[in-house]
Amino acid sequence: MGVWRCGHLRSSMEKPEQPPSPRPKPIYMTIATWIIIGTVIAAFLIFKQLNAVKPATAREWLKKGALVIDVRSESEFQERHLPGAINIPLNRLGEEIARRAPNKEQPLLLHCLSGTRSGMGTSALKKMGYQNVFNLGSYGRAEKILAE
Repeated sequence: MGVWRCGHLRSSMEKPEQPPSPRPKPIYMTIATWIIIGTVIAAFLIFKQLNAVKPATAREWLKKGALVIDVRSESEFQERHLPGAINIPLNRLGEEIARRAPNKEQPLLLHCLSGTRSGMGTSALKKMGYQNVFNLGSYGRAEKILAE
C-alpha cells in the first residue's frame, strides 16, 4: 500500500525525498591566492615602469624642445598641471595632436595621473606615425623629472 504525503500518494517502493544538501561553505582566500594576486600586481607595476621613459632621457628630449602633453581630462588639468604642459585629453588625442604637433618627428612626452592613460596615448601616437613619443608616467613622476 502507498503512503500519503503532502497530498500525493507514494508507493512504499519509492525512495523517500532527501532533504536538500546544505550549501557549500564559501571558499576563503588562501595564502596561495594572495601570492598570486601580489604577483600579478607586482608584474603590472614593473611593466608600467619598463614602459616609462628614463628621467635622464626625458631631460635630454626636453633640452631638444619636447612638448609635455598632459592627457588627463580638462577638469583634472584645471585643478593642477605642470608648468609648460599642454592639455590634450586622451579621448581627443587622435583629433588634436596634428594641430599641436604637425611634425611627426617632434618629441612628445606624455603624462597623466597614474601613467596608464599616458601609456595608451604613447602607443596610439606611435601607431599614428609619431616617432619620438615617450611616456613620462604619473603626474608625480613627471613633476620630479621636470623639476630637476
